[in-house]
Amino acid sequence: MLRRTAYALLVLALAGTATACGRSAPDPAAAADARGPITVWLSNNAQEVQWGKAMVASWNERHPDQHVTAQQIPAGKTSEEAISASIIAGTTACLAFNTSPAAVPTFQKQNGLVSLSDFPDGEKYITERGGALTDQYRSTDGKFYQLPWKSNPVMILYNKKLFEKAGLDPEHPKLATYKEFLETSRKLVHSGAAKAAIWPSPSSDFFQPWYDFYPAFAAQSGGKQLIEDGKPQFDSSAGRQVAAFWRKLYAEKLAPQEAYPGDSLNDGKAAMATVGPWALAAYKNSVDIGVAPVPTADGGSDKHSFSDEKSAAMFSSCKNRATAWDVLKFASSAGQDGKFLETTGQMPMREHLTEKYSGYFKAHPTYRAFADQAERVVEVPNVPGSIDIWQTFRDEWTKSVVFGRESTPAGLRNASSEITDLLNEYGDPS
Repeated sequence: MLRRTAYALLVLALAGTATACGRSAPDPAAAADARGPITVWLSNNAQEVQWGKAMVASWNERHPDQHVTAQQIPAGKTSEEAISASIIAGTTACLAFNTSPAAVPTFQKQNGLVSLSDFPDGEKYITERGGALTDQYRSTDGKFYQLPWKSNPVMILYNKKLFEKAGLDPEHPKLATYKEFLETSRKLVHSGAAKAAIWPSPSSDFFQPWYDFYPAFAAQSGGKQLIEDGKPQFDSSAGRQVAAFWRKLYAEKLAPQEAYPGDSLNDGKAAMATVGPWALAAYKNSVDIGVAPVPTADGGSDKHSFSDEKSAAMFSSCKNRATAWDVLKFASSAGQDGKFLETTGQMPMREHLTEKYSGYFKAHPTYRAFADQAERVVEVPNVPGSIDIWQTFRDEWTKSVVFGRESTPAGLRNASSEITDLLNEYGDPS
């Protein structure tokens, strides 16, 4: 009996449509060497749009015969759904600079992506830029269908003034261990300094585990992915410790079970948030922000976290792929990466960031913690049915951890069993 969700079935149907309509796609061999105008898509983040327009203007000044047009990704419930629909319609841009690694297997299933490894210098360019971090982004066939572009390693952001109001040391917060984090959270709430110690969204969206469970699991497990070697890894000692920690936060009302209609940290309703450096720009004029690593049971240093990475990808509807590949390399060059860092505060997927861009981090010391963390990040597993798998995990997490309707060990055990079935189903070509 098939256990795919309605979303997964829709994706498979669309994939079939994409295959059937493949005759309308450009000839890959001709497109690989073709040059000419292209369109690129950017996210709707204001700083990224600013960088993207400047990058495109710089390219166009140098290459008037290969004009690039920049647009924001079409509106949709999520970028992933908008891109998926565009693949079916054959209306994707040549490049998108906001591709979620979790969606890459789906886009591949739709025959929507170009293998970057097939360019003569593709493998060399990607691996030299990202170093050891890049292997997490290979697809199951060993190729790169995405360029690991920029990360937003998830850390604990906290409101120093609320910590001070609760009688806590804002410069040396006790947040390293679960015990310390819980004691600090109790003081923040019981003192009346904040309604919530931390307020992640309790919604059922497939990507929400990336901002509560997954950073904590990456840290507690020493850098494991949700799935490794085709098997779920979270029904383990590390996973159970993480789930029990978050369950305590919810059970003691230190983390609310309802969604907040805004930014709880910015509005002073929560004292902490799990988020990446992209958010610092939003808080710079309203919140005195401190940064701390994600806690673990025993504390310690050099812990991993979730990357919250976005990749750049090339789509199979692109007719001028030689130009697109050159634009992709230009946009992710050391010079453009520096400009991207300056404009957005987000971390280019490069090793040794603090050395390469030392001037920036000297001038912006709050961002240095994120650059250090960017060396130790865990990505979502690149497996077929990725979004469906995350949705399955989230449903069990919401039931057991957020609302306590079943025990946390049972929730992890059920999620592991269901995801194992999905992995077997997606891996079965029949």
